[in-house]
Amino acid sequence: MYSMVLADVLKRWQTLLGNRAILSTGTDEHGIKVQQAAALAEMAPKEFCDVNADKFEELAELSNINYDRFIRTTDPDHIQAVEHVWLLLQEKGLIYETKHEGWYSVSDECFYPESQLIRHQDRFTGAVYMASAETKNKVEWVEEKNYCFRMKELQGRLLDFYSNNADWIQPASRMGEVVSWVKNNLEDLSISRPVQRLSWGIRVPDDPSQTIYVWVDALINYLTVAGFPNWTPGESHVGGWPADVHIIGKDILRFHCVYWPALLLALDLPMPKNVLVHSHWTLNKRKMSKSLGNVVNPLHAINRWGIDTVRFYLLSEGGIADDADYSNNVLVAKYKKHLQWGFGNLIARVTRAKAWNVRDLVTKAFSTDAGRPENFTGALKDVIASLEVTLGNLPSDVATDMEKLNPVHAIRKILEAGGSINEFLSQTEPWKLAKSQNPTDQLAANEVLFMAAEGLRISSILLQPFLPEKAAQMLDTLGVAPDRRSFAHAVLRADPDYGVPFIDPGRTREDGVFPPLIEESDFDFGEPAIQEATASEPLTLEEEYENQQSWRASHDKLTFIVCLPLSEDAPNNNDTTTTTTAAATDSTSPTAPNPTAQLLVRAGQDDVPARMVGDVNLFLYPYEPEDALVSLSTPLPTAPEFVVGEIDVMIADPGHRKRGLGRGAVRALVQITIW
Repeated sequence: MYSMVLADVLKRWQTLLGNRAILSTGTDEHGIKVQQAAALAEMAPKEFCDVNADKFEELAELSNINYDRFIRTTDPDHIQAVEHVWLLLQEKGLIYETKHEGWYSVSDECFYPESQLIRHQDRFTGAVYMASAETKNKVEWVEEKNYCFRMKELQGRLLDFYSNNADWIQPASRMGEVVSWVKNNLEDLSISRPVQRLSWGIRVPDDPSQTIYVWVDALINYLTVAGFPNWTPGESHVGGWPADVHIIGKDILRFHCVYWPALLLALDLPMPKNVLVHSHWTLNKRKMSKSLGNVVNPLHAINRWGIDTVRFYLLSEGGIADDADYSNNVLVAKYKKHLQWGFGNLIARVTRAKAWNVRDLVTKAFSTDAGRPENFTGALKDVIASLEVTLGNLPSDVATDMEKLNPVHAIRKILEAGGSINEFLSQTEPWKLAKSQNPTDQLAANEVLFMAAEGLRISSILLQPFLPEKAAQMLDTLGVAPDRRSFAHAVLRADPDYGVPFIDPGRTREDGVFPPLIEESDFDFGEPAIQEATASEPLTLEEEYENQQSWRASHDKLTFIVCLPLSEDAPNNNDTTTTTTAAATDSTSPTAPNPTAQLLVRAGQDDVPARMVGDVNLFLYPYEPEDALVSLSTPLPTAPEFVVGEIDVMIADPGHRKRGLGRGAVRALVQITIW
């Protein structure tokens, strides 16, 4: 989602400037790991990909991504483009057949040289295996016949390209990693796999016993989107090639910045103009991992907070050079500061007052020079002039950051401007000036309020690529015509006709453009309407189990079920229509039924839903200080000196919370662990 949102902002920015812009996103669907995942799901690979592609396309729609093509690498025109590239490389003598052997990572879909390997110990299982030092993913030794691409021959041209285009990768710090790799680790690239090992992919032309390497297949999608190979000579730009920018996560830097330019050099095709490499999102300062369960579901976040709130958080707090940490608490705090109390408060101040209306402010400002700052004296003159400088510089400052492919800095400058406008109103107090009988004060009030309205109008125009829905609401509230919302209009006094709102500005904080967010402390989780509105309701036990199906079969954690004590009222396990308690029957009678026995939970036997109210998850793994890894030259310890334990507790039913069940379960778990 973060990659797509960054790409969407860059496209919308170009549209704001009046340029034609094309955005593609989509799914890379071939490869061994997809083939294996489909087999585990007991689905045909194409059917498996159809289901998952729909999920990513749904995410793009919900994220308000204004894409032109959602490409799938199973699309017919893409398969044609890949086959054409293969034949071109073959004609140039850049492909040769060989017996290839090396360390291969299925997770990363690539070979690694031995210099890039470590012996790694799995923190959960203690298993030791060879792994990539870069990704920590397991590698296995593979010997097979396949085709190779003469990438080593392109080493000099690649290094020359990097040297002559020092700003090609943003942030610039990533360029050093790429240059170092090409200088020290570049080898010919294995670009096919035997069909016996990889059947799910595009077959090599004229050799159906081989499947084209997934990364060669995937990278060519950018050419497919631009209409390759059906280009009129010299007109590749019509379809959008070369791309102005690729947006990628840092984990796929080598594929896009080494393999891809090598292929383009071999094909004599122009390079993309830039590659924007963003960092990752962490949770609680730790890398998101399904095995740890610390993954943020973007669909849940969108449903809970609204898409523009999530976009605002990702864009204003996201990491380009460094990882960023996701936190709902920080999201709420930033929203309150910059949007609810920032632009939300500002638009209410300007548009809801009974003492003035925006249309009159604009009309008066354009009909007379009497309100110009030079006609005032003292502090009032200075603060008006200062805001005018701020608003005058804002568009160019934002444009500079966007040219540098840094939307994070760009949106922060707009948010800072919102804070400056609010501070300006607090300093000048136009509500007092407007009540004065002094004509000069009334002129000052009009100028102050007009400048605030102008700041809102300019900021709202600049916010359109970042917060499309909310920015449109702000401009509608100000009455800015749709044809007056381009970058060219984001300058002072560029629009004399706005001020009549297209939508009701609202009367309270709750009905404004940026209403207060509903926080967990603000409501009773038991109310269904609140649960639905916040998308953060406590799950039922059945829903929790459904969410954790993959975990239940996982070796990465140990799950214990929390049950009600036997003294609690609980229905008979075999009868859902009656209630039986241990105290209700004479358990000493030899002929009496024993409901207590029916309510016992035994390992390896059926669950007892009547008593099950939650679960406790135990993680126990070797301690790795600063994520240190064992090198090849360092012998592995026979046992870790320290281990780290993590416990996660879930009590499903709010009726069973605050009764000590979770605390008791954790105490029992700790006692068992110590014992």
